[in-house]
Amino acid sequence: QVQLVESGGGLVQPGGSLRLSCAASGFTLDYYAIGWFRQAPGKERELVATIANGGSTEYRDSVKGRFTASRDNAKNSVFLQMDSLKAEDTAVYFCNAPISNSGDYYFNWGQGTQVTVSS
Repeated sequence: QVQLVESGGGLVQPGGSLRLSCAASGFTLDYYAIGWFRQAPGKERELVATIANGGSTEYRDSVKGRFTASRDNAKNSVFLQMDSLKAEDTAVYFCNAPISNSGDYYFNWGQGTQVTVSS
């Protein structure tokens, strides 16, 4: 079955860290650029970070210097290290592979992983 499965979320205090994982099954992840997205209650899904198949990364301004995307092709996985977390980072986090020059994605959306930043 072709799917992406997110994990690693949880409850963390402001200033804390989490490491999210995006594991691929049924296909080889290293061919794809992968995006990390998040959706907070009542808000639209937004792109947080992207990692190209060559490993280059881009981040939205609000997470620059705090989040780091990486990939391990041997594990067929992509990761998002999140440091110095803030309450506004609270959201469900997803991964997917955007199709270039379109608003579409290669894969169905998974369940995501909940990140809650609260004291």
